[in-house]
This record gives sequence, C-alpha cells and structure tokens, in this order.
Amino acid sequence: MGTAAGEAGPTAQNGRVREAVTAARRVVVKIGSSSLTTADGGLDEARVRALVDALAALAGQGREVVVVSSGAIAAGLAPLGLPRRPRDLATQQAAASVGQGLLIGRYADSFARHGLTVGQVLLTVDDVTRRAHYRNAYRTLRKLLDLGAVPIVNENDTVATQEIRFGDNDRLAALVAALVHADLLVLLSDVDALWTGDPRRPESTRITEVRGEADLAGVEVGGAGRAGVGTGGMVTKVEAARIATGFGIPVVLTAAPLAAAALAGEPVGTFFHPVRQRPTARLFWLAHATSPRGRLHLDPGAVQAVVGRRKSLLPAGITAVDGTFTAGDPVDLVDAGGAPVARGLVNYDAVELPGLLGRSTGELAAALGPAYEREVVHRDDLVLL
Repeated sequence: MGTAAGEAGPTAQNGRVREAVTAARRVVVKIGSSSLTTADGGLDEARVRALVDALAALAGQGREVVVVSSGAIAAGLAPLGLPRRPRDLATQQAAASVGQGLLIGRYADSFARHGLTVGQVLLTVDDVTRRAHYRNAYRTLRKLLDLGAVPIVNENDTVATQEIRFGDNDRLAALVAALVHADLLVLLSDVDALWTGDPRRPESTRITEVRGEADLAGVEVGGAGRAGVGTGGMVTKVEAARIATGFGIPVVLTAAPLAAAALAGEPVGTFFHPVRQRPTARLFWLAHATSPRGRLHLDPGAVQAVVGRRKSLLPAGITAVDGTFTAGDPVDLVDAGGAPVARGLVNYDAVELPGLLGRSTGELAAALGPAYEREVVHRDDLVLL
C-alpha cells in the first residue's frame, strides 16, 4: 500500500517542521530490501549512496545513527544465480551468507566517503531475550556509538532457525530502537506513506499523522512490497510503529528517496505519535520479540499474585505444564481458561517441573536441596501481556 517512491507526496505541509524529529539525538533508520536492490536482486549502488548521504548528514550534526538494514538475502540472489527469493530456509541462509558480505562492504565504502566507520551487528532473538546476551547486545551497540561508528544491524539470517527468528526487519528495527533507547524510528521502503487503502483508488487518502488506534480504524494494509525481494509490507510497518510508539518512540514512515526530507523534519510520509511512557527495555523485548516455547497453567491465586501483586511465580501456583523448553526459555503464563496473562523466562527445564507443581519452595528445598528453593519465573524476568 502506498505510492511508488517517484510519486511521493509533498515535501512540506503548512510549512511545519516536526520538532520530535529535529530534536532526536539518537535515530534508528530501517531500510527495506526494495530500497537497496535492483529488480534482478543485486545491490543498487546509486540507491545505497543516496541513502548513506542522508544518514551521514545526520551523523555530521552530532546525532547518533543506527541502521537496521534488510537486503542480505536479496543481495545474494544474483551472485548465486537465483531468479527469485527462495522459499526454503536453507537456501535463504545460503543467499544471506553471500549477500551479507556484499551488503556490509557497500555500506562501508559509502560511509567511508564521509569519514565514517561502520560496524556490523547480527542478532537473533536469543541475543536480546536472555539476560546476559541482551546486555552484551546493548553494550556492543552503545560502544560502537560512543566510538563514533555507525552500527549496521540485521537479523543473523545465516544461522537463525524458524523458532528464533524476528520474522521481519520492520519488527527488528522497532525492537532495536527500544534496545538503544532511541529518540526516533524512521521506516524507509518503496512506499511514501500510510494510506487508507490502495492509493490507485480515488477514494484512498494519505494519512499524515497517527495518534492512536482510532486513526487506524478502517485502514487497509497490504502484504509484501511490489519488488518481491523482501518479507514485509505495510502490515509489518504498522505493527513496527505500534511496537515503537508503545515504547514512547515516535515513528516516521516514508519512501527511501524522501529520507533526507524526513530526517530534516519535513512533514513527509506518516508520523506516528508515541502513546505511552517507556517501560523497561529488556521486558519490552521479551513481550514483543519472543515466541513462547511452552505454557505454565496457573491457579487463580497465582494469577492474582503475578498480575495483581507483581510477584514471582512459584511452583505452588502451577497446575500444569505444556511444551518442551529449557531453563532460560520464554514461556507464557496462562489462567484457568488458557488465556495468556504474562510471559517470562523460566528457571527450570520442562521435564523438571511436573514433580514440583503444587509444592512450596521450602518443601522442595528440604526434599531436594537448596537449588530448588527458587522461583519458576522471577518477577524481574516477567512481563504482563
């Protein structure tokens, strides 16, 4: 959904400048595959250079820039003689392993023209949900920014399995924005804005601002982009905007050729206003970046303790266990009706839990040893849904 980049809307409305954009000191910019590649799947040098010029200008103002870039799989298609994006995971990973080097090399060359160094950061869901990995991901990104480098983030497509994938880089960009506590997220692709429907229909109108869900009522969002080299589409961009604004981060959605105008605060594209104060970043990742590996069924008392009093989950309040998981995996905590009420990182393997259910931690410690006097899910590793 949206117009082609060459048919983008006006570069200014009422002469206003978006102050939330111009005041942003740390900016995450997501670039879609279709904005970087040719129709044949290879990298388009002119497009890459134009985008880097806009980002380098931002860095030249003393602002911090993090790039979340799609394009690794698309860049690997032509060198491997693949006519289109493969459907199977193994071939996608092969294309990514070829294309990732080409992609980061092109970024490095383009940013070097402006005296800037880039650093490649490849992430999987595990890297940002398990506590030690999450802290390491944050430290790496923070240190790159402190050293004046531009982090280029992508999902680690070469090793990520279906169970530990983010799914699309729009979602990844929103979560990276939360991870680094960004002041602004800019989503760039081959569409100029969010529209109420297919812009080729005369009744469709361009949406300039979104302040809440009411502004999205009745909006038709399409699937993957027209270029056919990416996995996203307008639906993933709207969801990414929901995630970011839910963390208190404003979002601009527009076409890649309008990047410079968008970053200058000109009212191009669609501006999504933040809708809440910022929650804890890691728990925000847990809620939005993970898929549960199992479910823990809670009795009413445990639901009240976890949801109402924000307590840790103890074995005594669990009535049943579903799924196959190991300690540190995300699991959903569900009520008597099976509805998820929270998600957390479990401290036990699935095979250990059945023998512990309904028993107090003191009883377990006396019978099995002090190692069992611990929570099933600690409140610091738990987020309400």
